[in-house]
Amino acid sequence: MFRLRRCPTGDPGRGLGVSHPAAILQFETEIPDTPAGAIGLEPSGADDLAWILRYATEHNLPVDVRGGGSHHGFGTPDPSSLVVSMKGFDGVVEWNPDDLTVVVGAGTPVASLEAILAERSQTSVLPEVPGAATVGGVIAAGLSSLRRARLLGTRERVLEVSLVTGDGRMVTAGGRVVKNVTGYDIPRLTVGAFGSLGVITSVCLKVLPVPEASATILLDHPGQAAEANRPLAVLESNDRVEAFLWGTEPEVEAVAGRIGGSMRRGLDWPADPEGALRWSLRVPPALVDTAIGILPEKWRFLAVRGAGDLRLASDSRAGAGELRDWAESVGGSLVVVKAPPSALPDFDPWGRPPPGLELQRRLISQFDPARIINPGRLPAGL
Repeated sequence: MFRLRRCPTGDPGRGLGVSHPAAILQFETEIPDTPAGAIGLEPSGADDLAWILRYATEHNLPVDVRGGGSHHGFGTPDPSSLVVSMKGFDGVVEWNPDDLTVVVGAGTPVASLEAILAERSQTSVLPEVPGAATVGGVIAAGLSSLRRARLLGTRERVLEVSLVTGDGRMVTAGGRVVKNVTGYDIPRLTVGAFGSLGVITSVCLKVLPVPEASATILLDHPGQAAEANRPLAVLESNDRVEAFLWGTEPEVEAVAGRIGGSMRRGLDWPADPEGALRWSLRVPPALVDTAIGILPEKWRFLAVRGAGDLRLASDSRAGAGELRDWAESVGGSLVVVKAPPSALPDFDPWGRPPPGLELQRRLISQFDPARIINPGRLPAGL
C-alpha cells in the first residue's frame, strides 16, 4: 500500500514539470531503480491505480509500470515521471480446478502461481523459467512458454482481463468461459500490448491438467523427435537437442523407447541464453534450421522447434543487421529484448514497423488518450 503525505511548501511537483497547490497529496514509496526525479507508487487496488492514472493523464505524466522487472528492456521508453509497482495486485482471486480456470492478480509471480496450481496437478502454461516475472508482465510483454508448439501460446490462454485505462476507467472484458467474446477481443489484444490498452490488474487463465508422467530426452539430432507423436516440446541450443514428453506412464515409456537417447524423469526446462545483448528471433517454423545456420558467430540460442521461436544472446551486435534483414525478408522479425542503453544507438529495437501500426495507434487512443502508460515501448516508438 502506498503512503500519503501532504506536499511541503515550495515545489510540490518536485521535478514533475507541473505546479501544484501545497494541499495536493503526493504519493510515494521506494521502488528499486526508480529514475532520478521520478516518484515511485505502489497502489493496493484498482481504485488507487485509477486515481493515479487519471492524475497522470491530467498532467501528461509518463508512467512506467513495473511487475517483476524481468522484461523491462523492450523498446525505447520515454523518461517516466511516475513508476508504478504492481506488488499490491499479488495473489489468486478465484480458482476453479474442475473448470480449469484461475483468476489471478497481475502482480503475482508466475513461479508462485505455478506452485499453487501444482497442488492439484495443473499448470498455467506460462514461461517455465520465469525468474521474478509476474503474470501481468508476461501477458503485457506477449511471452509464451516453451510448450507453445503443442499447447499454444499465452494469447490463447487468456479468457478474461480486468484493467485500468490510461484515463482511469476500470474495464473487465472477455468471460470465464470459452466463446464468450463480442466486439473487440480485448483479452487477446492486451497480450503483447505493453500496457498500452491499460494496466492489467487481474486475468482469468485457462489452465491445463498435468499428466502423471514426464521425461526429458537428450537427442543426437532434432529428427529423432519425429518418432514421438506430438512431443510436448523439442528444444535445440548450441550444445544439445532435447525432447520433452508427458502423458501416462506407459505412454511416456513407449515414446521414449521409440526415440532412443538418454532419458531423465521429469521436465528439465532450460533457461533462455544469457549475454550482454538479448534478442528474440521469430521466423516461419520451417526455417528454423536455416536461421540456426546463419546466426552470427558466438551467438547463443535456444530454438523452440515447431514454433519458429529462437531466443538469442550475444556479447556484441556484430551480424545483427544482416540477421534482421534476412528475418524480415521471410516474414519474420529480430527484436531487441534487452541491451545496455548505449549498446545500440542506431539500431531500432523492433525493426520494420508492423503493417497495422496506424490501426494500433487508433485503438490505443481509445484506451490511453494521453499516451501515458509505458510510452515508447511499442514499435515505431508508440
